[in-house]
Amino acid sequence: MRARIYQPAKNPMQSGTGKTKHWVVDIVPEGGTDVDPLMGWPGGTDVHSQIKLRFDTKEAALDYAREKGLDAVVIEPKKRKPVIRPNGYGENFATNRRTVWTH
Repeated sequence: MRARIYQPAKNPMQSGTGKTKHWVVDIVPEGGTDVDPLMGWPGGTDVHSQIKLRFDTKEAALDYAREKGLDAVVIEPKKRKPVIRPNGYGENFATNRRTVWTH
């Protein structure tokens, strides 16, 4: 079985970086999905594709993959530059603003 080890990206709808510090082992389904003839929903018999395991470090995830005999591919995360303003969110409501602030 094949697996991918990656660090999830941040939620694009939020500015926080929650749930991005851990590493995930995601087992890739070996066969394709079958389409149910009655409802048209995708399905299959591979239950391993529903499992996502979280680990604190990349090494722990790699050790798990080796222990279980998984052919693991590590996808390195792209680091983003932190956006830190000097006064933060309060800068939007500053009374000592020198220029007019409008939308």
